[in-house]
Amino acid sequence: MTRREILAATVCATGSRAAGLASGALDLDFASALDAAAAIRKKRVSSVELTERMLARIERYNPKLDAFVYVTRERALEEARRADEAVTRGEELGVFEGVPFAIKESFAVMGEPDTWGIPEFRNTKAPADSAAVERLEAGGAVLTGGTNVPLNLMDWQSYNAIYGTANNPWDVSRTPGGSSGGSAAALAAGLTYLSVGSDIGGSLRIPAMFCGVYSHKPTIDLVPTRGQIPGGFAGLHGFSTGLAVAGPMARSARDLAAALALLGGPDGYDKKAWSWKMPPPRQRRLKDFRVGFVMDDPMAQPTSEVKPILERAVTALERAGVQVRPGWPSGYELKQAVYTDQFLLSAFNFTQEPAEQQARERKTFEKGGFAWADGALTSYEQWQKQRFQQLAYRQIWQHYFEGVDVFLMPAAFSVAFRHIHDGDMNTRSVETPDGKRPYMDFMPWIVTPTLTGCPSTTAPIGPSATGLPVAIQVMGPFWEDATPIEFAALLAEEIGGFAPPPGYAALK
Repeated sequence: MTRREILAATVCATGSRAAGLASGALDLDFASALDAAAAIRKKRVSSVELTERMLARIERYNPKLDAFVYVTRERALEEARRADEAVTRGEELGVFEGVPFAIKESFAVMGEPDTWGIPEFRNTKAPADSAAVERLEAGGAVLTGGTNVPLNLMDWQSYNAIYGTANNPWDVSRTPGGSSGGSAAALAAGLTYLSVGSDIGGSLRIPAMFCGVYSHKPTIDLVPTRGQIPGGFAGLHGFSTGLAVAGPMARSARDLAAALALLGGPDGYDKKAWSWKMPPPRQRRLKDFRVGFVMDDPMAQPTSEVKPILERAVTALERAGVQVRPGWPSGYELKQAVYTDQFLLSAFNFTQEPAEQQARERKTFEKGGFAWADGALTSYEQWQKQRFQQLAYRQIWQHYFEGVDVFLMPAAFSVAFRHIHDGDMNTRSVETPDGKRPYMDFMPWIVTPTLTGCPSTTAPIGPSATGLPVAIQVMGPFWEDATPIEFAALLAEEIGGFAPPPGYAALK
């Protein structure tokens, strides 16, 4: 039996065990969003049935996951009824017509909290929907609620004083990642079909790795972030950090492409002047892709639990006839890239902090000698020099992508770790099979797509020896988001993609 036949048999067996929708249709709990939409379109299941199904699963499984922090039950059922009416009338349907989705709590939903985990924002109600919510609903999707985040979205875990701690469906003693951890946990456990997260330091990519789902960090500024401010306010049009993005999360790469087609493009008055259409992928067959890769680096060596899975994926590509090329592009220095990324991120963060916090931190930062201190206290001249370095690295990668289609690297050095709430990101250590590792070792693999602004798709590539998910990043050329997404989709056909965690079977 071939690998693909084994995978197909596993999927069929899972579906058979979990069957039981009221309509008698095949079980859709862990289906892709596109497959769920097709089932609604073909009237194998109604949107109301599917939405009620997801709400029931949230009620059943969320207490131990704390993935959802609020549920929009009435809004969801009303949207589902409208979707079913559209199907009955034979109207033109959206790509995700009637399919339930979730949204990271940091994205505004009118009348719902938008706290970013900050206690002072506990009682806020967003005045309007965010751009991400508007666009997915315009594509027919049905909003069922908001998902858990860390304080101020700044952690590779998702816990805060308002909502508590989100847990990983694969092992509730472990984190689902951060800051889009609630969304990743909900997807993995079969509580939703799509979500939108954000990413400046791996907040889409780390949760996708830890929970075994897919995410896409788009080209910088492709997806508008209107409505992603504490309190749910729109923010100033045209503002960009030069690092942060919003992007989709799902259980299949094809869902990412369909969602990005809805989410991307100009917002506000920019729409008067220009439009956007995602360029097609460079290749349509796996063996036609030209692939660069680095699976190990002294700055963040993968653990003995993760490295064999990464190497196995590269070997599978070689056996499939894919052209692979090891090594970083000429002129690219990861150590310097990490410094520049942290410098620019600190420069932005420091300007957003309250004066009292700035005063406390300044005493430490004035000692200097590290990127975070240098960025916080930078002059405009120094900031501009690092900005030029950022653009120079983008140019290096664009030149590299003239001869290579995608570049593969780890999404994280370690599998999901056990909850750590003591200390901070600079003082924590992660337990691994090889001993303790600094918490900040998660940063180096995140930096390259963030700093260059290039798109990066995170794709599950199989379980570790302990059964926890492992993933890779598939980085692509600037503006060519469909290329890494398509590669991830084809890779799943070769080595397998999402697999549901045990213990979240169909409800009786």
